[in-house]
Amino acid sequence: MADHMKFELLANCIKSINVKAGNAAKSAVNQLMTLRNWAIGYYIVEYEQGGSDRAEYGAHLLKNLEEQISEKGMNSTLFKWCRQFYLIYPQIGETVSHKFDLPDLKKSATVSHQFSTDPELLVNNLSFSHIREIMIIDDAFERFFYETECMKCNWSVRELRRQIKTNLYVRAGISKKPELLIQPSVDNNCTALTIKEPFTFEFLGLSVKNAVSESDLEQALMDHLREFMLELGEGFCFEARQKRIIIDDRYYFIDLVFYNRLLHCNVIIELKNDEFKHEDLGQLNAYVGYYKKNEMAEGDNPPVGILLCTDKGSQMVEYALSGMDNQLFVSTYMLHLPDKKKLQEFMLKEMKEMGM
Repeated sequence: MADHMKFELLANCIKSINVKAGNAAKSAVNQLMTLRNWAIGYYIVEYEQGGSDRAEYGAHLLKNLEEQISEKGMNSTLFKWCRQFYLIYPQIGETVSHKFDLPDLKKSATVSHQFSTDPELLVNNLSFSHIREIMIIDDAFERFFYETECMKCNWSVRELRRQIKTNLYVRAGISKKPELLIQPSVDNNCTALTIKEPFTFEFLGLSVKNAVSESDLEQALMDHLREFMLELGEGFCFEARQKRIIIDDRYYFIDLVFYNRLLHCNVIIELKNDEFKHEDLGQLNAYVGYYKKNEMAEGDNPPVGILLCTDKGSQMVEYALSGMDNQLFVSTYMLHLPDKKKLQEFMLKEMKEMGM
């Protein structure tokens, strides 16, 4: 090969082997950090349950550990996640014990049901950052769903978070063909996915379709307007859908406008098929400000704005609302419960394709 090698080929070979070595090293480090975090969680729980001086530290154990260890990255937040990791994934213990040669670890728990990711497969394919995103989910089968799809589709942490926040599990569970929601890119070398983002409300009773879309939701709201207004509370009267307004010579469209005869004010509602974002609140605040200046009639109270989203963090909402004069509220909407039996059948098919 050397007799025919050119400089450009030499450079490309070196680049290629460097990338492969770097990826392998990164993967190895990720696996070790994941196993380390499980072991940390194990020791913390063992101490909490049987430590001879545990009463002395009590509720401040994790903070005291942070002060005692004082190494970069070793903090109470990490310790909290490690403890939760151990409690949610006890079956990883045997892998940890073997890797670190720690005979004092108890034999790992086994999970008998079929919808449980093999610990070796989990550790080898998902970083602890991925696992941390999944651990916030309470339901074990829902966690399995995201573990499997994340490994199959090679999602980044950011993409996994987006899929969870936009309720892929729920959307797949109310669609006849959930595979339509999870479509590989046309470019086989690209791991990005094309994801539809439908959403629904429990009380709307949407009929099962191949894939429930945003237009289905909008039509269902019109078809079940009475139920929607009852869900909101007393005194609501419907005024407009996709209300067009003009600001700075540009058209804007407000999702829903109501008038509440008990409050004597307009109520502006914006629907978001995603977690709460502060810029969404800014948009709603602009709409409320517009209505206050241009649409209020004599005797009206200032308008109220309601932002409905799939998820929200209480602190971000608090900070985003800080200093705003308009009456704005942020809430989440209830989604239709997924058909777990249908999802189990879908996951069995996914597992077969992945050789699990």
